[in-house]
Formats: sequence, C-alpha cells, structure tokens
Amino acid sequence: QVQLVESGGGLVQPGGSLRLSCAASGFIFRNNAMAWYRQAPGKERELVAEIFRDSSRTYADFVKGRFTISRDNAKNTVYLQMNSPKPEDTAVYYCNTHVNLLAYWGQGTQVTVSS
Repeated sequence: QVQLVESGGGLVQPGGSLRLSCAASGFIFRNNAMAWYRQAPGKERELVAEIFRDSSRTYADFVKGRFTISRDNAKNTVYLQMNSPKPEDTAVYYCNTHVNLLAYWGQGTQVTVSS
C-alpha cells in the first residue's frame, strides 16, 4: 500500500534552516509528482511546493526564494529545504502524492519557527 512518512520537523529559529524528508513506498516513485502542503492552526491546508517526474518545480509565492523542493528517485524520497523560515511558516507539513487518481497523505511533521 502507498505510504508516505515525513520526518525532520522541529523547532527552528527565524532565519535558520531545516530540511524535511518524506520517504515513499508502495508505488513507482519516479513516475509520480510529489508535493508538500502545510496547515497552520485555524487555517486551511495549502500547497507549498510541488516537484514533477521531470524534476520541474512550482512554489507558492510565500516560499519562493526561501524553500527548495527536491527528490532522490534512488531513495524514493522527497525533500523540502527550508531556509530563512519565518514565524508565519509555523505549521504541520504534509507530504502528498496521487496514485490512480487517489490522493495520499503522510501523517505530517510539525515545524515551529520561533526565537
């Protein structure tokens, strides 16, 4: 079955850096687009970044120039490098993909940006 397992969250200071990882299994990883979403308390889940099978990428305006999404097809893993995070980036970050038109989500990893 499809599994997505996020890791790497935690407490980070504003202006610091953090790297999230999402280990995937149960589908042909290299054929799938992968995405990171986030959800802050009291807010809707929103798309942060997406990377396609050809490694092209898209970013939400609020992270452009600060966050980088990447993938390692040999490790079936997608990453989110978070540089210069801001307090408003505090949220639970989720890994996402679609298999046979069904959406799959990881359990999420908490990121807290605070001094």
